[in-house]
Amino acid sequence: MSAVVFARHAMTPAERLRDAAWVAFVGLVLGIPMVGLTTVDAGGRLGVETRFGLLAAVVAAVFGGRLLLRWAIDQARNRKLERERASTATAADRASGALKLVNFLGWVALGTAITLPILFSDNRYVVDTATTVLIYVMLGWGLNVVVGLAGLLDLGYVAFYAVGAYSYALLSTQFGWSFWEALPVSGALAASFGILLGYPILRLRGDYLAIVTLGFGEIIRIILVNWTEFSGGPNGISSIPRPSFFGLDFTRSPAEGEQSFAGFFGLEFSPMHRLIFLYYLILVLALLTHAFVSRLRKLPVGRAWEALREDEIACQAMGMNTTHIKLSAFAIGAMLGGFGGVFFAARQGFISPESFVFTESAIILAIVVLGGMGSQMGVVLAATLLVLIPEFGRGLAEYRMLLFGLAMVLIMVWRPGGLLAHREPTLRLKPLQQSAPAKEAAR
Repeated sequence: MSAVVFARHAMTPAERLRDAAWVAFVGLVLGIPMVGLTTVDAGGRLGVETRFGLLAAVVAAVFGGRLLLRWAIDQARNRKLERERASTATAADRASGALKLVNFLGWVALGTAITLPILFSDNRYVVDTATTVLIYVMLGWGLNVVVGLAGLLDLGYVAFYAVGAYSYALLSTQFGWSFWEALPVSGALAASFGILLGYPILRLRGDYLAIVTLGFGEIIRIILVNWTEFSGGPNGISSIPRPSFFGLDFTRSPAEGEQSFAGFFGLEFSPMHRLIFLYYLILVLALLTHAFVSRLRKLPVGRAWEALREDEIACQAMGMNTTHIKLSAFAIGAMLGGFGGVFFAARQGFISPESFVFTESAIILAIVVLGGMGSQMGVVLAATLLVLIPEFGRGLAEYRMLLFGLAMVLIMVWRPGGLLAHREPTLRLKPLQQSAPAKEAAR
């Protein structure tokens, strides 16, 4: 009875008739003693009088009322299902539209990045500024692993940036290593420092974690300032060799027995050749970083980072090793920061502790938060804004940074979740195909 009377889906007309007939039968059984039969006084004796007409009217009313009630319930349920489907479709359409927009912006940004040095091949300022943007994009993607995916607040990220830069500077100036030889070694050294930082602070969360990472960044900077024999102290390290194009240097007069880039390709020497090469080099490194992080997000380690970000206690209850999860996030984020430091040292040709102050960590963290934590495309947009806004305000002298701060406040008020808070889910579940009875019931 309950399976018929309390059906969980909209009934077909035949099902409604069977349901009404069953309820009418129940009414008939209950109505015979209550309505169909009545006692009368027959000369001092009690008699029984039948009222089948009234009983038939009652049963007919029960049948019609149940049929009408069931039809009304089914209509209301159908309208509710339609509204739910419409709202689900609307939400899915919005998510799909946002994803398409992000993908479109990504392709536009990639096309712009590839063609920019060609369009501004004679404008050193534009190419230099675009190179700076890409450095911060790469650093933002590295910190996004720690903050955006794993949910670990790191205010000392510039320390890994400095480790990568000084590793390349020392390996190249003291041991004669080339850029390509020092790049993986410097990244590994930065990753080891990430583990060195992460291991003692595994039990810390939130503000306490931020304070410790801030202290770690300051420790690295103070060591670089005071350990003069190792790092050059405040004077830094100069004459850092720049990367070559497969052994071709970007010089006007190459050494005897060597050939320059311009001479090999039969071009007239121009200082822009080296700048454009460095631009494309950081572009390739940034794209590799993006591909690496995007792939990691779809692997078990990436899903573990996101689970840790959402609820660490739940991760522990599920048997996940949060120690390894945190250390992997710190190590990979530090490695990517180290790669950025290697390029920075190779581009500048000179580094000093003043390049790795807390302000740099704050800017990189602002890029991640402003762009939308966990959003790869958001990091690109935020890095572009944070680099270009101060550049556009250079004519305003001392008011430039005031306007920069005001712009950041307004952006965060307007978009508190970040410029591109929506990001593509790590996993997408395909809708289950409905069985034939379920489809028939849905109709």
